[in-house]
Amino acid sequence: MPGHLIRRLQQIAVSVFTERVTKAGYDLTPVQFAALSTIAGNPGLDQASLAGLIAYDRVTIGGVVDRLVQKDLVDRTVSSRDRRARALLLTARGHKTLAILVPVARRAQEDMTAGLTRDEARQFLKLLKKTTEAGNALSRAPWRPRAGAD
Repeated sequence: MPGHLIRRLQQIAVSVFTERVTKAGYDLTPVQFAALSTIAGNPGLDQASLAGLIAYDRVTIGGVVDRLVQKDLVDRTVSSRDRRARALLLTARGHKTLAILVPVARRAQEDMTAGLTRDEARQFLKLLKKTTEAGNALSRAPWRPRAGAD
């Protein structure tokens, strides 16, 4: 059944990612990496927008950000646009960590599709994207692009 295979592939993906990142000497979860990458591409992003961009629950994104702040990878400051919001920026250590881990994460992604030919991997990713987009509204934490973004 698709649900079982998707869950199983998620287990494999987390395991491969964690092993690669640990071997590189870092302690970062896939969600923390996604948050770090997204903050790097959107300096000053608020936590609610971050949750939408990585399709993560708004209630628990604070804990993810807390751990990134504790690891000195992210700074959280009061937003100049909305005093209730917190603006997120990478620290120098966050930039360095991301620069090291992007190629590590890329290799992990390749490992996850190692059983496929290059054409099969492209088709698989295309179908994953299509299925994910079609089911986005069914998620408790849907992907929400920033205003003005695609």
